[in-house]
Amino acid sequence: MSEARSALAGARFAGIAHVEEAGLVGMISFRGDLGHAKVKSAVKAVAGAAIPKPRGVALAGATGVAWMSPDELLILVPHAEADAVVAKLSTALKGQHFMAENVSDARAVFTVTGPHAREVIGKLAPVDMSRFAEGEIRRTRLAQVAAALWISAPDSITVVCFRSGAQYMFDLLSAAAQEGSAVGVY
Repeated sequence: MSEARSALAGARFAGIAHVEEAGLVGMISFRGDLGHAKVKSAVKAVAGAAIPKPRGVALAGATGVAWMSPDELLILVPHAEADAVVAKLSTALKGQHFMAENVSDARAVFTVTGPHAREVIGKLAPVDMSRFAEGEIRRTRLAQVAAALWISAPDSITVVCFRSGAQYMFDLLSAAAQEGSAVGVY
């Protein structure tokens, strides 16, 4: 059996903001009727947080739930627990129409931290970072890469992209965070 490895082995860059690959993160793509009581209960049981409102993310330590679309969630769990969480959802939702897939190894996760984190993302994404609040999530593009992002703490932004674009995303974020590149927008 092969050993799980993150896309860039914890790559880091320090400039006007710190960019870091977050390592292995368990991610489950879930689709179903998000208003159904059984779905709400099962998701809260495995994620430790209730299904958030549209464009919201609810974190509870190493677990959480991100709203991705009217019938889709991204459930965050410790990487080693992702398969077990899919099995728990399958058991809890037996007879209910849903889909739960472990997509952990198909994604890469980055954090951008520091007082210029919003500025780094603002250079790359069509998102008004002055209005983007903690607890919100956006599916967007950073340059040419599809991504989801949320503010996980006042000066910390989490970015999720496909693993195949991990090096490009890291290079892109690092370029936007170069020393001397601050423009003072946020």
